[in-house]
Amino acid sequence: MRVVSADDIQNVLTYSALIDGLDEAFKSDIAVPTRHRHVIPQPGADASLLLMPAWEQTSEKDGDRYIGCKIVTVFPDNVKVERPSVHGQYLLMSGETGAPLAMMEGSTLTAWRTACASALAARYLAREDASHLTMLGAGALAPHLIRAHASVRPIKRVTLWNRTRARAISLGFGIAVAGIEVDIAETLEEAVRDADIVSCATLSAQPLIEGAWLKKGAHLDLVGGFTPKMREADDQAVKKSRIFVDTSAAVKEAGDLVVPLRRKLIEPKAIKGDLFDLARGKVKGRTSASQITLFKSVGTSLEDLAAAILVWKGLQPD
Repeated sequence: MRVVSADDIQNVLTYSALIDGLDEAFKSDIAVPTRHRHVIPQPGADASLLLMPAWEQTSEKDGDRYIGCKIVTVFPDNVKVERPSVHGQYLLMSGETGAPLAMMEGSTLTAWRTACASALAARYLAREDASHLTMLGAGALAPHLIRAHASVRPIKRVTLWNRTRARAISLGFGIAVAGIEVDIAETLEEAVRDADIVSCATLSAQPLIEGAWLKKGAHLDLVGGFTPKMREADDQAVKKSRIFVDTSAAVKEAGDLVVPLRRKLIEPKAIKGDLFDLARGKVKGRTSASQITLFKSVGTSLEDLAAAILVWKGLQPD
């Protein structure tokens, strides 16, 4: 069994290849069971063990099938001893024999697949001439989101906003590439008003984006919130948008949709489809140039499996 490091993953993956790989995965016959969560009692805050399996149910053209499982531990009290609270690894196995093939560093794999899922959605939902991207949040996922979106749309300008301005400045130095202008916004409203694509990767419990700020034709990419108590966009932003999700789990897990649905500010039919529907052509994404579109993701083990397979194949000798 091969141990695959973060550097190995970075060296093998490209955004365009993974976006295409995810597109194919959402068209394919892949089993995605419900995520398993087990509580591990601790002296302080209880820890969690998360298991996220997926497997191909039919063979690829080359005859190979794969099984994968992301294994994540969450120990909230680690912050007290200045250690990461979340650790993750991805186990890839043969779908023919069950033999383990590789154990991959989980955080890097997750960052890549999350960003590329957003870019895949943008390929269906953002205007083709979208050239100005605003990025809210300056964490580890932000540079991946910027580069992934730039691989599917002609991004010429990137505006950054973060609660801590210094982190936005640091991100700006890190993602500056030839042909893209990078600037730091002073206010949220300034950051959002002129953007063609607004990508948000924060842990905010209160809405950051106001619907009144979104211009006609904008695409809103909500990545950060993953519990019913987390929100990145206000009710108006949700109500005025054509809404899509990565999977149906987003309707149950993401506060950006859970709250408006519970308050009956939107009806279930307001959710027009998911990445399965978009990839398979079952529903049309953007239907007009002036339409505001919204994509809400919470992640799925299908994406992890697709990314892991791409890494594994990229590591094989020619």
